[in-house]
Amino acid sequence: MTNRFQKWSAVGASLCAAWMVGCQTKLQRHPITLAPKVDIPRFMGSWYVIANIPTFIEKGAHNAVESYRQESDGTIATTFTFRAGAFDGKAKRYTPRGFVQDATGAIWGMRFVWPFKSDFRIVHLSDDYSQTVIGRQARDYVWIMARTPTLSEGEYQRMVDLVAAEGYDISKLERVPQRW
Repeated sequence: MTNRFQKWSAVGASLCAAWMVGCQTKLQRHPITLAPKVDIPRFMGSWYVIANIPTFIEKGAHNAVESYRQESDGTIATTFTFRAGAFDGKAKRYTPRGFVQDATGAIWGMRFVWPFKSDFRIVHLSDDYSQTVIGRQARDYVWIMARTPTLSEGEYQRMVDLVAAEGYDISKLERVPQRW
């Protein structure tokens, strides 16, 4: 039990530090672009992580999938699963809670550790809800996701260009291996 508490304390401290850095960075940059309107029920379901600037828990992730389910109280039950380090690596699962924070549905708070909510913004959403880019105002982390485990090279490059246009350092962008 102590090990689990220490692990979550370290996670909480890291997320808190990232949040504080994000607050400072927010003052120095123009607002990140948001999807104009997100139909939350339509956004629900599974999204394959195609590429990201990974958080510390995601480094080396394979077969990463983020799944969303809207609860009756309006919060978003989130399940993030992946294999650590290889396709046959240890299965990992995280279950943060999402909170829609604006009328467009594009700004969320994502809670990994109570009471802290991390900035989570839907920067891009294709008209058919098949591709999305999730970012943060601090431009420290970003996720390119799709309803399918792969994108064509053209689609992928279009998403990378979008991420670059938002001010991200795309040299930090990593493809997430997907094999199903």
